[in-house]
Amino acid sequence: MSGFPYQLQEDTLPRLGLIVLQVDETIEQDFRRLFGPDRARLHVSRVPSGAELTPDSIARMEAALPAAAGLLPAPLDVVGYACTSGTTLIGAQRVRGLVSDHVATGAVTDPLTAALARCRALGLGRIGIVSPYIASVAEPIRAAFERAGIAVPDTLSFGEEVEARVARIAPASIAEAARALARRAALEGIFLSCTNLRTLDILGPLSQELGVPLLSSNQCFAWHMASLCDIAAPPGVA
Repeated sequence: MSGFPYQLQEDTLPRLGLIVLQVDETIEQDFRRLFGPDRARLHVSRVPSGAELTPDSIARMEAALPAAAGLLPAPLDVVGYACTSGTTLIGAQRVRGLVSDHVATGAVTDPLTAALARCRALGLGRIGIVSPYIASVAEPIRAAFERAGIAVPDTLSFGEEVEARVARIAPASIAEAARALARRAALEGIFLSCTNLRTLDILGPLSQELGVPLLSSNQCFAWHMASLCDIAAPPGVA
């Protein structure tokens, strides 16, 4: 039996790769909203991660990152490792090496690198941070911002370890934490850290209410991935 003739059609849309924690229930949904099928081709791989996010589970995730990257369809314009805390403890440069050695891509980024870049772009030198996690995971993020020259006078954390619970923290509770930070310290902006927090719909209204920029891991991450492949930032992210 002979094959029916066909033509190949080139796809001109940017190709984005996203490496998501096995237990993250939020970022893939956010990114499919932000990068619709008319804006980019989004390809997702998952990296094994424990039900609880701790320094030990992050260390195990580092070992599994190359295999997760290798499962993405190459070549890609940008690949993002979707874990703010994981990047902080593994190291952004180490993450870039583990990913770029195992998938052909024009660039690699992560939520921490993206958030720092977004703060610089907005001229923010003094921020507060809301984190869902225990101190051993949350505090290194504060230290990473301060090493980058961004003062963090105050932080708040929900003290959670279990990712399934992080994904279900009510946006109203996240907003209340941001309000509490704004009352406690003079801030130029607030960063809502964690790709698994449901922050996308509260950023605009809360920023207007508090009078300072509200940034989140997923918002900054989407903005940075868009900029790295030279397309306009998704609506509501610019």
